[in-house]
Amino acid sequence: MNSVQQSEDWHRLPYSQVLEILNTSSNGLSSNEAAIRLKKTGPNILMRQGGESAIKIFLRQFFNPLIYILLASTVLAFSLGKVTDGIVVFTVIMVNAIIGFIQEYQAGKTIEGLLKLVPENATVMRDGKKKNSAAAEIVPGDYILLQAGDKVSADMRLTFVKNMQCNESILTGESLPVEKYTEATNADAGIADRKCMVFSGTLVTSGTAEGVVVATGSETEIGKISKLLQNTTSVKSPLTKSLEKIAKGITYSILLVGILVTLIGIFRGHTIIDAVFSAITLAVAAIPEGLPAIITIASAIGVMRMAKRQAIIRHLSAVETLGSTTVICSDKTGTLTLNEMTVRELWNGKQKFKVSGAGINPDGKIINLDTDQVATGEEIEELIRAAALCNDSTLQYKEGHWTAVGDPTEVALIAAAGKFGLKEEHLKNEWQRLDELPFDSARKIMATLHKSPSGEKIIYLKGAPESVIPLLKHSEKLSGRAIKDEVRAESLRLAETGMRVLAFASKKLQNANSSVITEDELNEFDFLGIQAMSDPTRLEVKEAINACHHAGITVKMITGDHPATAVAIGKELRLINPERVVTGKELQNMSEEELAYEVKNTNIFARVSPEDKLNLVKALQSDGQVVAMTGDGVNDAPALKRADIGVAMGITGTAVSKEASDMILANDNFESIKAAVEEGRRVFDNLLKSIIFVLPTSIGLGLVIFIAVLFFPSENGLLLLPMQPVQVLWINLITAVSLALPLAMEVMEPDVMNRPPRKPDKPLLSPFIIFRMILVSMIMAGGTIGLFLWEYHIELSRGTEQSLAVSEAQTMAVTSMVLFQVFYLIDCRSLKFSVRKIGIFSNPTIYLGISLVLLAQIAFVYAPFMNRWFHSSPLKADAWGLSTVVAFSIMIIIGIEKWLRQKYYQKH
Repeated sequence: MNSVQQSEDWHRLPYSQVLEILNTSSNGLSSNEAAIRLKKTGPNILMRQGGESAIKIFLRQFFNPLIYILLASTVLAFSLGKVTDGIVVFTVIMVNAIIGFIQEYQAGKTIEGLLKLVPENATVMRDGKKKNSAAAEIVPGDYILLQAGDKVSADMRLTFVKNMQCNESILTGESLPVEKYTEATNADAGIADRKCMVFSGTLVTSGTAEGVVVATGSETEIGKISKLLQNTTSVKSPLTKSLEKIAKGITYSILLVGILVTLIGIFRGHTIIDAVFSAITLAVAAIPEGLPAIITIASAIGVMRMAKRQAIIRHLSAVETLGSTTVICSDKTGTLTLNEMTVRELWNGKQKFKVSGAGINPDGKIINLDTDQVATGEEIEELIRAAALCNDSTLQYKEGHWTAVGDPTEVALIAAAGKFGLKEEHLKNEWQRLDELPFDSARKIMATLHKSPSGEKIIYLKGAPESVIPLLKHSEKLSGRAIKDEVRAESLRLAETGMRVLAFASKKLQNANSSVITEDELNEFDFLGIQAMSDPTRLEVKEAINACHHAGITVKMITGDHPATAVAIGKELRLINPERVVTGKELQNMSEEELAYEVKNTNIFARVSPEDKLNLVKALQSDGQVVAMTGDGVNDAPALKRADIGVAMGITGTAVSKEASDMILANDNFESIKAAVEEGRRVFDNLLKSIIFVLPTSIGLGLVIFIAVLFFPSENGLLLLPMQPVQVLWINLITAVSLALPLAMEVMEPDVMNRPPRKPDKPLLSPFIIFRMILVSMIMAGGTIGLFLWEYHIELSRGTEQSLAVSEAQTMAVTSMVLFQVFYLIDCRSLKFSVRKIGIFSNPTIYLGISLVLLAQIAFVYAPFMNRWFHSSPLKADAWGLSTVVAFSIMIIIGIEKWLRQKYYQKH
């Protein structure tokens, strides 16, 4: 049976043929046959591959070259009796592992949301009788009965339909319910155009229907999305890739230099233990242990800022990636638009009326129902009265807001009547309904008979223009032309703008005693007018898109809606090249080269399937783009997961889309994406400042140890090193983190949204950054070694015992390195400008960080317990003074370097 599920395009076949292929009928299957088929196809549930265990996720945090070196250092430290050193290094490893584990543990829940979309029960025909069956036991060939409010349990080919509409937004992205009928459709019709099918997980909003199950479980459309999700892998952020390259470079360099240091030490007559210990010290010095914590905490600060701007970040790596985004692929409904049907334009054959603010959103709230009243004449009043009376929906005001009951299109008509001052309750009380002709999907009209306050009996007619036009009076003319031609032309014009168009007409009954609508009465109607409605764009989106264009970010609309609607919205929002639109059907027939061309040159894609969205994201990434993808439906989930940044809607988004995303918009507003990109760029700028601050310190420490091994003597069996490993960790982890974190609080650069995105393949360490790091490292290393030797020989000349002289000299070396960092931190507040230009006190947290570090360093020097743990010794006042003067030199040198670089750029 599985092969049958996969092989047939059921929507292109007459339902009689479908019943024949599946060997079933309207009486359904027998219980025995259903049981046999259930064994073959398996239960009607979405299968999920086993996820990673918490232990496996935790262990993966140790699969990192830098961690390997630290683990080896820990083992060697313990084996050499350096217990305190080993504990400190191991603590660093565990802290980083715990942080990484917490970030990843929330991943992998996407499929769980899909499982909730399949209903628990269904009404099925078994053994010729109607039966309430568990949805999991539904099989291909089962005959299912559907009614309003039912959630569809499997993919079905409809065999009978009565005024049925189905909400398929989780699959197609279309906000409006879709009318269903039994006629077969074209073989190449997309999901949104398969009107003779209903799909698992969608909702029946009105009417009744019957259908035969053609696919269950993983073979349904929602099952295919589940497969896509399980087979779709997330991509690494640009910063993560850059840091991995840096980590590998540092690792290979440390291994090479560590082996070299060991060999040099042995060659110079050091013991093997001393030589290996020197290599460990160098490894600990050169590894920027604090960098992972800095990146994590700086990103977390960005998360808090973004949350204030309605962007909720689920994964920390998304913060930095936002700053590198080059393309935003946005869904239309609810993101670029309000996701509410709104009457936008009325036409009575003579005048056009623009309407604003008359609409209703999915949670039933009326927008500006009682404001901005529009004065109207009698002719337009009858048009809006007809729309409100020939209407089965209603609005109810409860607990401070309006609640809608019924079809969104009809609700929009009632809202528009309220906008024009005609209240639903008063109308229905004064205009008694005597009879009705319910909406028929075949005729596409609805008619109601009313008794007016004056006693007249009037039929109001509503429907698609092509259905209403034949029922109008033949003799009526507008502007010298037949009214039918005028109505047809105006309807076409409005439809081409992407709006849904309804025509209205009326007719007075000649027979005053009649209280029913007969077929004979369905002719010679008087034309009342047209109401055109659409989902309006958000007011602030146009400005946000314009800001993105200025920032070098391309905005593309990818929607399941009709191409005409997408183009109309694209023009209104001023997307680049809005006339060009490509459909999902066209995408599926393209070669890789054609697809690569279209993703570069087309910014509007309509009628796309989940696979189409996923392929578009992959094609953009293959072109080197960093892609942010928005969506709210189940159909968006695979593309959201694959995108560099998946952005789900917080209000209208499904649980599945939210779990697949990296970021959730609390207000469903595109403007918040722009704000998030802005914050992302700020975060990246500040992270870069932190990296430029931390790496030279590690390199400088490595240089200190390397130079010591090369040139320092071994006196009385004691290897002379300017710092011990545990002291190096103090500098790398405690002081570096405390000083680097305030850089994450730096204010936004003024040109943050007026420069192109950072190229994904651009190295994080540019030639300028490498030069700056080498310069700073040499200054720090030279100053630290000089002060160590100065203090060591001064103390020896004072008659201090050698081990104490080494301890005091090492303490001075650590202190000088900390002071170098304090002064270099102030320079790092801006990579281009002086501190005076960016504002000395524009970031007060800088001085808080400096204060905390100085207090910690004082404790390092004078607290007895710190002296025991870190082998430090108290320093005299002159040692502090000399260290401060030498360390201050870095501000002077970097200041000169900035000035020279600015002069160079001004000339070139």
